[in-house]
Amino acid sequence: MQRFKDKCAFITGGTNGMGFATAQQFIDEEGKAIITGRRAETVYKAVEQLGKNAFGIVSNAGSMKDIMLLQEQAKQYTDNIDLLFVNAGYGKFASIESVDETHFDELFNMLVKGVFFTIQQILPLMKRGSAIILNTSVVTEMSVPNFSVYSAAKSAVQSFIKTFASELTEKGIRVNGVSPGYIKTNGFNNTGLNTEQIEGAIQSILPTIPFKRFGEPTEIASAVLFLASQEASYIHGTELTVDAGISVIK
Repeated sequence: MQRFKDKCAFITGGTNGMGFATAQQFIDEEGKAIITGRRAETVYKAVEQLGKNAFGIVSNAGSMKDIMLLQEQAKQYTDNIDLLFVNAGYGKFASIESVDETHFDELFNMLVKGVFFTIQQILPLMKRGSAIILNTSVVTEMSVPNFSVYSAAKSAVQSFIKTFASELTEKGIRVNGVSPGYIKTNGFNNTGLNTEQIEGAIQSILPTIPFKRFGEPTEIASAVLFLASQEASYIHGTELTVDAGISVIK
């Protein structure tokens, strides 16, 4: 397919997992992709893997200093962004008693403040017919112990889908979200759990998933690109859940 021929995507957190898979599929469909990541070495490695139609920006999604440079950095590669996939993020989990201000601020700075101002900075490069897609999480529909701060932050992002859709309708920019369930990414690496604890968590989660497997990053990428394509031209202000039914099948 060539759904994105001569189009450009801007994908935060594009060096691995869902962001990388989305960039790869977008490029496979004749588009170009600008990806961001926190570390120079991972950004350069991802760009090399993605090929000549990929460009990288070293940027921390939780740093206002970095975010405020995004527009000018993007202009080095394009004058127009057709898809903005605000994907960067990770979770940290702790009980109510254990959460401190650093934990709280880290997640809200990255997942809420970072999302808002990333959109603010890239928006001037977007024209009528373009699409913004936010990465939320299925945890907003579930009650998971120790997820209170992460779930609250993702709920704020969920709210942005509706309010931004309302505000950007006149500009002809569609806003939607994708809500992943448990996906095979490196998301556990930032939680503070050791290898044994991570494996234990995975083994305890698997039986609760209707399909008894974690989703593939490519399955999220396919959902994102559907929402970004003309096939979804009448979909606006909504959230597409990709979770094997875990949030609704009990």
